[in-house]
Amino acid sequence: MLTALLYGLGTVVPLMIGVAVGVRWTLPRAVLASMMAFGAGTMIAAVSEELFAPAFRRDGAVIAGIALFAGAGMYVVADHLIENKLGRAAIGWALLLGTVLDGIPENMALGVSLVGGGGLVLLVAIAVGNVPEAVSAVAFLRDQHGFSPGRTFGLWAVTAAVLVAVTVLGNALAGTISSSAISAVQAFAGGATIAMLADSLVPEAYREGGWWVGMATAAGFFVAFAIG
Repeated sequence: MLTALLYGLGTVVPLMIGVAVGVRWTLPRAVLASMMAFGAGTMIAAVSEELFAPAFRRDGAVIAGIALFAGAGMYVVADHLIENKLGRAAIGWALLLGTVLDGIPENMALGVSLVGGGGLVLLVAIAVGNVPEAVSAVAFLRDQHGFSPGRTFGLWAVTAAVLVAVTVLGNALAGTISSSAISAVQAFAGGATIAMLADSLVPEAYREGGWWVGMATAAGFFVAFAIG
């Protein structure tokens, strides 16, 4: 349980650091784009290595596939509704939505994976990915919606507390839920992550940084894969 708590904190401390940076400073576009792209690369490695692959091997294509598309579909629909309402200003809310929709099943999967001695790649990917997500989302919420620092910290602190609790809960329930349920959680998290990367994080990184951010994405993937 203590390990799960520490791993949960390991995912949200970088998140809150990103919030603090986003509230206080406006980073150069090139730096923010590099951070986003690097985080996207680590998430790609985590999805393939610690989310979808274990679910696919454990319960096959049907369960893993259905959960994957369910996670992607939930993010895509929610992001589409936000975008229709807010237009270009929706990116901040979209990144926050991505943190919640992929963060909850990701952290649940992280807690579950600790039972088998895994989780390091997923921890690194979540932690690294949370920083640019938070920085960029906070910047957009501040600039496009006029969020005050207090309101911003409150919103993200609640999100962080939920993610830590979900990690501990996933670890506590790991021995009581079926393997199919574990696979569904992992694949759902993978689907939500893939959709968030495709719809929000990667396009925003390219928009802010240009053609060279592909190298930062590759670097993030390599680092996370090598750790695994």
